[in-house]
Amino acid sequence: MDTFKIRGGRPLIGSIPISGSKNAALPLMAGALLADGPVTIENTPLLQDIFTFNNVIRVTGARVEFEEEKRSLSIDPSGMYHFESPYDLVRKMRASFYMAGALIGASGYARVSLPGGCAWGPRPVNLHLEGLKAFGADIEMDKGYVVAKAPGGRLPGGVFDMNPSSVGATVNLILAAVKAKGTSVIRNAAREPDVVNLCENLNRLGARISGLGTAELIIEGTDSISGGTMYNTPDRIETGTFMIAAAMIPGSDLILEKTDTEDLGSFVDTFRKLGCGLELTKHSIRVTAPESLPPISIDTAIYPGFPTDLQAQWATMMTAANGTSIITDHIYPDRFSYIPELNRLGASITQKENLAIIQGATPLTGASVMSTDLRASVSLVIAGMAASGETDVLRVYHLDRGYEFLEEKLNKVGADIRRVQEAGS
Repeated sequence: MDTFKIRGGRPLIGSIPISGSKNAALPLMAGALLADGPVTIENTPLLQDIFTFNNVIRVTGARVEFEEEKRSLSIDPSGMYHFESPYDLVRKMRASFYMAGALIGASGYARVSLPGGCAWGPRPVNLHLEGLKAFGADIEMDKGYVVAKAPGGRLPGGVFDMNPSSVGATVNLILAAVKAKGTSVIRNAAREPDVVNLCENLNRLGARISGLGTAELIIEGTDSISGGTMYNTPDRIETGTFMIAAAMIPGSDLILEKTDTEDLGSFVDTFRKLGCGLELTKHSIRVTAPESLPPISIDTAIYPGFPTDLQAQWATMMTAANGTSIITDHIYPDRFSYIPELNRLGASITQKENLAIIQGATPLTGASVMSTDLRASVSLVIAGMAASGETDVLRVYHLDRGYEFLEEKLNKVGADIRRVQEAGS
C-alpha cells in the first residue's frame, strides 16, 4: 500500500485548479443508464471511485469509454441486458447502490448487492427501499441482494416523506421515478448541489423534474430520455479542503480556480469568522492565512449547512486555534476515526458521543498515522503539512477514491509530499 511522506511547515503559495466533483459525477453516471442513446459526461475526475463505478456499469452490458485527458466519460446504455450489480464491486463503494434506482428506472427490474464503502458507522439503505416501495416497487431480499421489481415494467409513482433527508436516497428515488408511469413526489428531499445538478442534467435530456433546490421534488414520469451531454460540477469538498489547508498553514496565499463558490452554502460564512484574507468571484477563491486562528465551533447539517465531509478537516485546523472548539456531527455521529491519529501528532482532542472537543493551540509534530476513510485521510495530510518534521500517512488509497492528483496539486504550490510504496504491499 502507498504511503505519503510529508515534510511540514511549508506555506501554500500559488493556484490550484479544482477538479470535477466525485459526489456529483456518480449520480450522473447512474442517470446515463436511463437514456435511449449515448451520454457524455464532461468534467469527470480521474478517481478510483469513478473507475470502480465504470466497472459496475459495464456489468450491465452498457458500453463505457473514458477519455481521461479530456475528462470526458461516455456511457452507451443501449446494450444493457444484465440488470444486476454484484457484491464484489458494490462492496467497494456505497454509491454503487445508485444502480438500484437506475436499473429499476431503466428496465423495471434491479438486483443489487447491499453496499460497502468507508469503514465507519452504520449507513443503512432503508430510506432508499422505503422510498422505492412508496413509488410502487416490490422489494425482496435475496442472500444479501436487494431485488426490486416494477409492476408491468414501470413504477406507477407515489409520494415519499423522507426522514431524515438523505442525498443518496434522494438520488436513487429520482433515478427510479424519471421514467415512471405517473408523478412522484419526494418531500424533505436533499437540496445539495449534487442533487440539483443531477436534476438539471436529466431535465436537459427530457426529464420533467420541478422544485430543484427545494425540499420538495416533483417528478412527472416520461416515456423517454434522450442521449446527449451532461456537465459535472466542480468539487465543493475539494474546494473547502484546500481553503482549510491554506488557513491553517502560516504564510499561505492560495488561489483556487475553476470552482463554484455558490455551491459552498453556509461554509463560506463560517470560514469568514477565521479572519483569513478571503477574495471570492463566482469561479475562484483566494485565501491568505491569518496571523492567528480563533476557535470556531461548528455543527454539521444538511445543505446548505456545514458539510459533514469537511468536519474532519475543520477539526484539524482547530488544533492550531487559540482556545477550545467543539465539532458536533449531526449527520454521521461516528465519523471521528481521525481523532486518535491527530492526537498521535500532538493534538488534544477528546470525543463524547457525536462531539469532538479540541483544545488548541497545540503544536503538531511529525509521526506515523493511519488513514481510515477518505475525509479522515485528507485531514491527516493537512495535519502533516502543518506539523514540524516528517509525517507518514499510511494507506492513502482512501485519498485516491476522492481527491484527483492530491499530492501533485499540493506540491505545485509549495508542499513537500512524496508517495512511496511500502515493502511487501
